[in-house]
Amino acid sequence: MNGDFVFVDEFAPGIRWDAKYATWDNFTGKPVDGYLANRVVGTRALCAALERAQERAETLGFGLLLWDGYRPQRAVDCFLRWSRQPEDGRTKPRHYPRIARGQMVEKGYVAAKSGHSRGSTVDLTLYHLATGELAAMGGGHDLMDAVSHHGAAGITPAEAANRRDLCAVMESCGFRRYDREWWHYTLNDEPYPDTYFDFPVLSAARPAPAP
Repeated sequence: MNGDFVFVDEFAPGIRWDAKYATWDNFTGKPVDGYLANRVVGTRALCAALERAQERAETLGFGLLLWDGYRPQRAVDCFLRWSRQPEDGRTKPRHYPRIARGQMVEKGYVAAKSGHSRGSTVDLTLYHLATGELAAMGGGHDLMDAVSHHGAAGITPAEAANRRDLCAVMESCGFRRYDREWWHYTLNDEPYPDTYFDFPVLSAARPAPAP
């Protein structure tokens, strides 16, 4: 692993995680190439900013739960191959109910080059510190639909407020949002803005906490 990359749970303890692409619980329906352990990796700069975001979220009664950080380029390539395969319907109802599998790229949900591969982008949500329950956001991770866009219609006032809280926390700590995915944020001052890494996520020394 590049020396400037670390495991988020070691650098910013207390942040929860569930690395979806290391599991069967993602839009491809199986573990993705390059994710050999349920851990979240990122640059040291990303982790420092996440630690600040965690502190800010706590003032609102929330904690952070990460779904993804650094993403090997081989995983992105796996997404692209998967998007060209025939539809089998297994993950469509949950992840892309209103578009065809092959439209994921043109709709902006899957890219040939992902900011995640630069090491300073995260997919995340909020959870309530008092109960441990995930905050309602009007749709889950990787729901490739207009309802996932910032400012989307069709969600409740409470869900919209939770999205605004997440956005406020992240933007106040140096991140910018991606308008099509309420869960996706990139560090403004990322240390590797033009480099796409491909080392795998290997270590599983510590078990992930339950989401």
